[in-house]
Amino acid sequence: MLLVLTAGMVTANAQTTPAKLPESRHRFIVIAHRGEHTEVPENTLAAYKEAIKHGVDYVEIDLRTTKDSVLVIMHDNTVDRMTNGKGRVSDLTFAQIQQLVVTDKKKDSTKTYPIPTFEEVLNTCHNKIHIYLDYKDASVPQAYAMIKKYGMEKQIIVYINTPTQYKDWRRLVPEMPLMLSLPGSIKNEDALNDYLARTPIALLDGDYSDYTAAMVQAASNAGVPAWPDIQSPDEANNWDKALELGFKGLQSDHPKALIEYLEKKGLR
Repeated sequence: MLLVLTAGMVTANAQTTPAKLPESRHRFIVIAHRGEHTEVPENTLAAYKEAIKHGVDYVEIDLRTTKDSVLVIMHDNTVDRMTNGKGRVSDLTFAQIQQLVVTDKKKDSTKTYPIPTFEEVLNTCHNKIHIYLDYKDASVPQAYAMIKKYGMEKQIIVYINTPTQYKDWRRLVPEMPLMLSLPGSIKNEDALNDYLARTPIALLDGDYSDYTAAMVQAASNAGVPAWPDIQSPDEANNWDKALELGFKGLQSDHPKALIEYLEKKGLR
């Protein structure tokens, strides 16, 4: 979801300099979109463990809240696509969620996986891999309390989907690095510089093809790296283009293959 913040949405007490990013182990950042899901279903603990095994820098996860306020991981607002059940996550209790299983409809439909809780993901990832938290639908105080419980404050970036989320994170946890998609109205480096001057963020997302090399450099000069989406079934055809644009991070559906590609080029 694309979120465009206007100057009026930035609160008076908002942080004016980007929050510090989690410490990186590699020169080029690889983000596993919903985990490493080429072999196992997306947004499962198995997908996150695969990403850890292959040395990925971040797993992207999608945070939602059950009817009784338990934080769980599911990209869609319903469980229909990924599980053997139906219904909106927000209309189901955690007990009902626990009765469902994620199935691998692409490969082995007989193998099943539980829907993970946010707590389970934090426990799995702690000191092993950073988290790119796609903040779908949750309470900031509740989510941050869980992050603190597992000592993950310096291992997470938060992707913002609504102005309210931006305001809540800025007010309650100003040190948390926030990421926004590149607004569609920005087509050159001058417009990007103006946007970044008015909008305190730590990172930029968006599709890699929405950027020019000058825009990537302008973002870097402003201290706001662009780690855009490149994920698709044939994304390998676009990796060279992304490198030519100057990106130093990408979100991928094929993180293991992307890492192998980067290593061959001496970029990891």
